[in-house]
Amino acid sequence: MNTKHVRVWDLPTRLFHWLLVVLMIGVFVTGLEGGNLIVWHGRLGVAIAGLLAFRLVWGFVGSTYARFAHFVPGPGRIRAYLKGEWEGLGHNPLGALSVLALLAVATFQVVSGLMSNDDIAFEGPLYALVSKDTSDWLTGLHRLNIWLIGALVALHVAAILFYVHVKKDNLVKPMITGVKAVEDPAAQAAKGGGLVAFIIALVFASGTVWAATGGLLSPPPPPPPAQAAPAW
Repeated sequence: MNTKHVRVWDLPTRLFHWLLVVLMIGVFVTGLEGGNLIVWHGRLGVAIAGLLAFRLVWGFVGSTYARFAHFVPGPGRIRAYLKGEWEGLGHNPLGALSVLALLAVATFQVVSGLMSNDDIAFEGPLYALVSKDTSDWLTGLHRLNIWLIGALVALHVAAILFYVHVKKDNLVKPMITGVKAVEDPAAQAAKGGGLVAFIIALVFASGTVWAATGGLLSPPPPPPPAQAAPAW
């Protein structure tokens, strides 16, 4: 059967994927080290908030295989995949569930981190929105959620290795080049996700970063004027 090359992943989707990988490594290292690096931990967390916001919008306005409507599976598609009857491009049904789970736990990690504190010198940019008790509770969940993220990432990597070595289907290369070699003559290249869609998603992401850094919070009151020293 003849093989043809089909564009599956658009450039914004690929950039999101690899930037998220780099930033997740960065927040893990800075969070583990702590100390002065905790400031960078917070900054990288805000950057991840912007990335996740971009992906959320891109899931509605991006190209074919990046859209949630295309890859979010129903029970029928999951059953077909488990029976070996599913065919298609983009995320397979179980892979789609893995992606959705990663997006969900990463979003929670960002939101909890924005309101967290370390009881020493660091407070998240949205710390003022909650009480100290709530911030402490979210901080604890923020730390525990690292294990869930790690488990999902490990599962994600294991699935990729399984596809590469057992099913002989390289899932990494298309996420780099955007193109996949397929034997289905009816396979359609991704469509949509043009410049206007990219600008819309970028504006939403920028607004999220602004809000995540406290842009919606009222500015703190000015300090009281200094009292002149009495002349004795």
